[in-house]
Amino acid sequence: MRVTATTAAAAVVGAALLAACGGGGSSEPTTTSKAKPATTTTTAPPVAPLTGLADPSGAAQGRAVLSVKIENTPESRPQTGLDQADVVWEEVVEGQITRFVAMFNSQSPATLGPIRSVRLTDPNIVWPVGGIFAFSGGARYALDGIAKAPVVLVDESRAGSAMYRERSRRAPHNLYGRGDALFQKGGAPVPPPALFTYTTKRGPSKAPGTQAALSARVGFKGSYAVDWTWDAARGVWLRSTSGRPFTVASGAQVGATNVVIMAITYRGGAGAMQAEGILTGEGRAIVLTDGLAIEGRWIRPNQTTPARFVDGAGRTIALTPGNTWVELPDVSYPLAVTPAPVPTSTSTP
Repeated sequence: MRVTATTAAAAVVGAALLAACGGGGSSEPTTTSKAKPATTTTTAPPVAPLTGLADPSGAAQGRAVLSVKIENTPESRPQTGLDQADVVWEEVVEGQITRFVAMFNSQSPATLGPIRSVRLTDPNIVWPVGGIFAFSGGARYALDGIAKAPVVLVDESRAGSAMYRERSRRAPHNLYGRGDALFQKGGAPVPPPALFTYTTKRGPSKAPGTQAALSARVGFKGSYAVDWTWDAARGVWLRSTSGRPFTVASGAQVGATNVVIMAITYRGGAGAMQAEGILTGEGRAIVLTDGLAIEGRWIRPNQTTPARFVDGAGRTIALTPGNTWVELPDVSYPLAVTPAPVPTSTSTP
């Protein structure tokens, strides 16, 4: 029994040695598993909803819209902060002068103003985006109107340090706001919804009413008439009034990537004390973008929904990412587009 056990043990050891040396006639190579390369995921930066531009800091995603009522009389010029607004709306008020509702989201100006009082058109402008509405005060009928809109109301009486009087200017043209402090007043939704459709790939358009344009005029009354001139080198439309550049306090001429002209009806009559711009239904629109003037229609079925803009073929007009000015002339005001000259062909027949 002792001899047999020893022999068996030796046999087992020998077999193990043979296996270790590649014995047994096996010719299959030893395989080693390789680690799979790590999968990388590229995440597109967030987009600012009111400009369509990349928002890498996420600032526009983390706050509501701040809408500020800004004056436009000669005594109020040059204004501060208009050049940093994502969207500016120009409306007709009493006496057929105009005022602005400037919407801020992606930028927060240190100073903005002069801030003036609310009008009946303003709820119709801010309703789709909500947020904060900053103003100086207003008549009872206008206050009742804006109180129904889904906005946090901030007037001079409740602004605290978010508003101040500029001593170098005369009242009532001297009320200014501080962007960061006004944004702290809250507001919803966060982020706000988009007001427009954007595109970065614009091909030739065959839609009726589309043409290359040098400029366009919005026939507000008197010295409030506005000219927008295309600056191809900068890719913006430059604003002028009374034949002079329209500038902000820094001296820079106001420019817009897009200009949307909405011809509307003013209930009570344009220029009346209690006139209200009607922004629901549909009407004529001219969209200036990327050197083009696109004739079409604006369509807004209800107060809570932003307007949609369509060309002569019924397709949605996409804007170029960037800031936008919206002009709200009365339907009776003249609108004119100066087309760009047609390039002369140099080909030999």
